[in-house]
Amino acid sequence: MQRTVFFISDSTGITAETIGNSILAQFEGVRFDKHRLPFTDNAHKAEAAALRIKTNYAQSGQRPIVVNTMADRALCEIVAASGALMLDVFAPFIGPLEDELGSKRTGLVNRSHGLVDFDKYEARINATNYALTHDDGIDVNYAEADLILVGVSRSGKTPTCLYMALHYGVRAANYPLTDEDLEKLELPARLGPYRDRLYGLTIDPVRLAQIREQRRAGSRYATLQQCRWELEQADRLMRQAGIPSLNTTHVSIEEIASKIFDRFGIERTMF
Repeated sequence: MQRTVFFISDSTGITAETIGNSILAQFEGVRFDKHRLPFTDNAHKAEAAALRIKTNYAQSGQRPIVVNTMADRALCEIVAASGALMLDVFAPFIGPLEDELGSKRTGLVNRSHGLVDFDKYEARINATNYALTHDDGIDVNYAEADLILVGVSRSGKTPTCLYMALHYGVRAANYPLTDEDLEKLELPARLGPYRDRLYGLTIDPVRLAQIREQRRAGSRYATLQQCRWELEQADRLMRQAGIPSLNTTHVSIEEIASKIFDRFGIERTMF
């Protein structure tokens, strides 16, 4: 079975897509054809979105699903006229909050942008710059790092560091374990002073080989034999050094970050 899903928002649509995907993941055996329609912030765009959804309905014969984070009720009604199943992300929360706060929602689009804390925004940008300059051991001054991710090449260190920096302002560096490190089976000297900030990432060797093959096709670096050796040695090194680790093969970046924060007792609210 396949169903078409539209993530619609008056802003980027990231919230609608993130929440929507979390919900859709609960339904095994159903394939979803997903489309994001961001910045649907006026009647003209809402009408265009409704026409696209209605056309899909007519062509597929299956009722489309809309995951919606538009704040303006009039725009929601325009899209709802398409006949789609409307899932309003805000709906379960607005009523109880209005009752609790004694205040009605404004319905203004892009309202969240007015809630920016510029000190936190600057911290997030600084953390992102830190993650970039401390990526793959480019800069080895780890004194200001909140944490340091350790693992073999392409095990997920860089995207995880950038996610934690962009969303939480965490200063995350990463260190790629080299063949020399893995042969010695010793914690690299430059990491020694920061042992309590280290966290290891590992991955299934078959998946690692697939990722590396896309990057450097036909190379020794991408062979399954090399990937298995590196991961086995990395696992030994991390166990020997007492570094906590996580297999990232079937774990999202959001989950990886949450597990790391829990391990280090870091309490952060997404900016």
